[in-house]
Amino acid sequence: MITSRLIILCVLISTFVFQTSFASEIDSVTPRDLELDNSLVSINKIFNQRIQEGIQKANARLDDTDNLEGDEFCDEEILYTELRKAIFQSFTASWGFKGYALDQQLRSLLTSKSYSLALEDSIYRDISYIEGFSLNLKKLSDVVNINGHLIGLDKVVLFFGEGWQYFELTEKGNNIDQALSWGEEQEAGKFGYTTTGIFSSADLVANFNGWRFWNKVLNKDNDPLKGWFAALFNRPYVTCDIQVISSIKSRKTVKAWESNTRFDLADYIDGAWDEGNNCSSYADSNIEEKVTARIHNVNPNFNCSYVAGECVAAQKKYGAYAKEVLHPQCLNETN
Repeated sequence: MITSRLIILCVLISTFVFQTSFASEIDSVTPRDLELDNSLVSINKIFNQRIQEGIQKANARLDDTDNLEGDEFCDEEILYTELRKAIFQSFTASWGFKGYALDQQLRSLLTSKSYSLALEDSIYRDISYIEGFSLNLKKLSDVVNINGHLIGLDKVVLFFGEGWQYFELTEKGNNIDQALSWGEEQEAGKFGYTTTGIFSSADLVANFNGWRFWNKVLNKDNDPLKGWFAALFNRPYVTCDIQVISSIKSRKTVKAWESNTRFDLADYIDGAWDEGNNCSSYADSNIEEKVTARIHNVNPNFNCSYVAGECVAAQKKYGAYAKEVLHPQCLNETN
């Protein structure tokens, strides 16, 4: 009987860990006054290389041009699959454990520019296993400086991972509002309150901008944060172009995916990615009291939103979507 119970418990824990393997948190208060080098150029270099790798592999799967015609040359499903595999450096395109793996990769690649903090030294140290199971199982994600914003590497992971989940929803016929609502439900459940005891509004900002990234790969839809005039100049990252030499050799029109414009994370980053501005919420008052007490110990003068002007700018940027991605405190900030 005891053995059976242990087996069941292990299965439940394993399932739980699998489902929440990419739910991570950061401490945005303790390292607030550190001077970190800007990681933007390094991050852009990493992902531009990976995007190019994905494009090349998508084309490599269609090397047999003799048996291809018309639209078969540029297969969108293959492109998206290879891009995801390249971005996450994974043999599969499914989400799952790869979020945590990418977080680990970025910690290693950006170790000279990032700041790592142990959970037991953070503002979350008093959250128990019962209150935040996933939080206590894993390390906190590192924080980096991206164009002056203190941002967790977990946000970059969510940008690509959860951003894809949002994009997949809209590809299946849901609108962006429905995708945003789905994201809120996940943050209130297995990605937030249920597993870590924390609801991160900054995560929702990263997710939304991740949808914008995946949408821009082929410019599937108009960017909801850009006006009609700006949309005219919004070039996709990838285009399907005629290959002149191959077309001459094959005596038919041969096309392939080509990089059309470089990825720049600065196109998406803003102060609302920073949990010090776009505050987090807590599953209950007990957790909130514990975290608030630790924040006051670390920095008695810290208040969220830390830079009110960043929230005002975010209100303008996100417009009608602001209420979906900004914490009420950030949403109500004024100059």
